[in-house]
Amino acid sequence: MSDDRPVWERDGRNWPHREASRFVEASGLRWHVQEMGPAGAPVLLLVHGTGAATHSWRGLMPLLANRFRVIAADLPGHGFTDPLPAGRLSLPGMASALADLLSDLGAAPTIAVGHSAGAAILARMCLDGRLDPKLLVALNGALKPFPGLASVLFPGMARMLFLNPVTPKLFAWTADSAAVQRLIQGTGSRLDASGLDLYRGLFRKPGHVAGALGMMANWNLDALDRDLPRLAVRTLLVVGSDDKAIAPDTAFAVRDRLADARVALLRNLGHLAHEEAPERVAAAILAEADALGLSVAGQPTA
Repeated sequence: MSDDRPVWERDGRNWPHREASRFVEASGLRWHVQEMGPAGAPVLLLVHGTGAATHSWRGLMPLLANRFRVIAADLPGHGFTDPLPAGRLSLPGMASALADLLSDLGAAPTIAVGHSAGAAILARMCLDGRLDPKLLVALNGALKPFPGLASVLFPGMARMLFLNPVTPKLFAWTADSAAVQRLIQGTGSRLDASGLDLYRGLFRKPGHVAGALGMMANWNLDALDRDLPRLAVRTLLVVGSDDKAIAPDTAFAVRDRLADARVALLRNLGHLAHEEAPERVAAAILAEADALGLSVAGQPTA
C-alpha cells in the first residue's frame, strides 16, 4: 500500500463513523462518502474546507441526522477521495465534480452546509444552477478574496509550493503533534487530542497535503466575489468570533451584499467552530431550518 495518500484499509480503521462510509464512482473519481439519517428525510449536504475531510463533521453530523438525511464527502484530493486532474483544479472544477457526485447519488439537498472553502464551492454551485437548496449555510465561509496584496501573494505562494514535488513530503515529514497543534491554534480554535490526531494522520500523508495545496493554488475567488449579489438562496453565515483564518467582519460585509442573509455570531469559537462546539452550530442550523418550516419529512411544520 502506498504511503503517499491515505488508504482506507489501513488509515480508515478508526475513522469517525466508519459504519456510515462507502465509496462511489462519479465524475471520473472514486469518492469517500458518509451518509446517516432517515432515508425519507430531506437531504442535508456537508462540505468541508481545505485540508480537512469528513472527519471534521464527526460531532455535527449525528446531531443533524436526527432530522435530515445527511451526506458528506471527502473533497477531491482530500482524505480518501481521488484527486482531480490538474486541468480541473479550480473553484468551478471542484463545484462541477461535486455536482456530478450528487447527481449520481440522486440527492437534491434541501440544506447545504459548507465550511470555509466548502462554502465557496456551494455558492458557486448555486450560482451555476447546479444546486438549488432552500437554505445555504456558510460556516466561517471563505467567500471573499484575501484583502490587498495578500490576494496576489497567497495563491501564488500556494502555486509554487504545489508545483514543487518535495513540498508535500517535507510538510508531511514535519507534521508531528506539536506542529499540528500550532497550526490548529493558529486558526483560533482549540481541539481535543483525538481531533488533533485525526488532522495529524491526514497531514502526514503527502498526497492529502498536495490535495490541499492544489486546491489553494488554483483558487480564484474574484469571479465568485463579483457574482455573489446574484445569490438568491436564503443564506445563514455562521461565524466564530475568535476566527483567525477569516476575519469575522467579512461575514457582515458578505451579508450586506446578499438578497436574503443573516449572520449568527458564536462567541469564543474559532475557524473550526463546528468541531469545537458542534451542538452550538447544530442549534444555529436547526433554528434556521425551523424558521423555514422544514420538518423531518420535508413538509411545513405549521
